[in-house]
Amino acid sequence: MLRATFISLSESKSIRAAAEKTWIGQRLSRRFVAGTQVDDALAATQAMNQLGLSVSVDNLGENVTNAEEARHSAQLYHQMLDKMAALGLNANVSLKLTHMGLDVDENMAYEIASDLVKHAVRINNFVRVDMEGSAYTQRTLDFVHRLHQQPENAGHVGAVIQSYMKRSEKDIEQLIAGKVRVRLCKGAYKESPEIAFEKKADVDANYVKLMQMLLKSGTYHGIATHDENMIRATIEFARKEKIPAEAFEFQMLYGVRRDLQVKLIKEGWRCRVYIPFGTEWYPYLMRRLAERPANAIFILKNLFR
Repeated sequence: MLRATFISLSESKSIRAAAEKTWIGQRLSRRFVAGTQVDDALAATQAMNQLGLSVSVDNLGENVTNAEEARHSAQLYHQMLDKMAALGLNANVSLKLTHMGLDVDENMAYEIASDLVKHAVRINNFVRVDMEGSAYTQRTLDFVHRLHQQPENAGHVGAVIQSYMKRSEKDIEQLIAGKVRVRLCKGAYKESPEIAFEKKADVDANYVKLMQMLLKSGTYHGIATHDENMIRATIEFARKEKIPAEAFEFQMLYGVRRDLQVKLIKEGWRCRVYIPFGTEWYPYLMRRLAERPANAIFILKNLFR
């Protein structure tokens, strides 16, 4: 029932218009989304850099329905990459393949993603290809492997792996073998028990297992979590295995646990903040809640922290 409610909310233009004008709506957008324009995201990036935090910027949006939308989305990313270089920001970009037109034309989406990675190579930056629902998992990983196998792209494009997916250990093994940089997260989509762990304890146990595989690989990875137990386990493992702090980074969401982000930096660890921007914050947020209604509790708990 909750899932159906959130989906209905995401599709309602009238409720969206009203929500965007409310105090809670404005607070949510300001707290978790860095405005609607590229310059808003860049300003937030500069603020994070001043705190010692690096950044990954994501233009909100997914599942575009035509080539024009996909190419417009890509153009914003090219603009961001150029401005990041001009401003000397410690930042890279994250994108979703459905935002680049994967549902419209797979060849076009690959061409668009390839052009963005080539741009990142020219300015010595990096493109993270975000993971979406399980319907896209294999195609997303195939894209990343194909892009990374081009010698000039190595080290400039990475993947995301979700620890609640039962296939993730095998995927990690393949990515490690290819020396592909990985962002490890728990996962926020609603998946069937046939392909995903349902119990938090199982998701956490797999997260720790995959984290240890990544840290021992010798490739620079991102450990994305706000769970202090997972952070503690990562630090303890790094110290035990004598893995230096500069060999990996923690990653967290913009507006969530800034205190913890700064604490990690002060303790000598690296931390990157994932900053979304764009006009699609309301439907984006509602769809995330529809996919996993428990996210609502997470957001409400952190709204005033």
